[in-house]
Amino acid sequence: MLRVAVLVSGGGTNLQAIIDAVENGTITNTELVGVISNNKNAYALTRAGNHQIPAQCVSPKDFETREEFNKVFLEKVDELKPDLIVLAGFLVVIPEEMISRYRNKIINIHPSLIPSFCGTGYYGLKVHEAALARGVKVVGATVHFVDEGTDTGPIILQKAVEVEEGDTPEVLQRRVMEQAEWKILPHAIDLIANGKVTVKDGRVSIAR
Repeated sequence: MLRVAVLVSGGGTNLQAIIDAVENGTITNTELVGVISNNKNAYALTRAGNHQIPAQCVSPKDFETREEFNKVFLEKVDELKPDLIVLAGFLVVIPEEMISRYRNKIINIHPSLIPSFCGTGYYGLKVHEAALARGVKVVGATVHFVDEGTDTGPIILQKAVEVEEGDTPEVLQRRVMEQAEWKILPHAIDLIANGKVTVKDGRVSIAR
């Protein structure tokens, strides 16, 4: 069984997609061992509790320095003994020590087709605002491994979503979630849980 820890900051819609997929068998061979949020008011913590998944808050605001936070945060992650760490809308910079310790064991979902509209400053609605401002016809989402850069790790899965006339950032964000994020994030976890994902020279291969 793949032991999965999920890191969240907000409402937890991607977390819910993962929980639902584990419960309905779309994700196999996987156990959700814990949820950690940097925000004590994150509804994602309630979602975890509703499904008897251990959940806790570790916030940078509760520590005098980022070094202290990073130390405790990493300890809390280590306690869960995860085989895979999923960033599901987690808006905190991952400590480099954690990235090296869990090399190719941390994945992130980003609401664009990387390398478009990604990197520092591109998160949440900002991604969709930028896409609409540029006038692109196709957007989407990407699941990738996390490395020391921002949205620069090896790409696992991508799914395209068409932009429609009259889209607002909020409408487009919802469509990308429904048509892409909530599908490819669970799929990526299932692939990893069943040993179908390998990384070589910065590129991902998926066994069929």
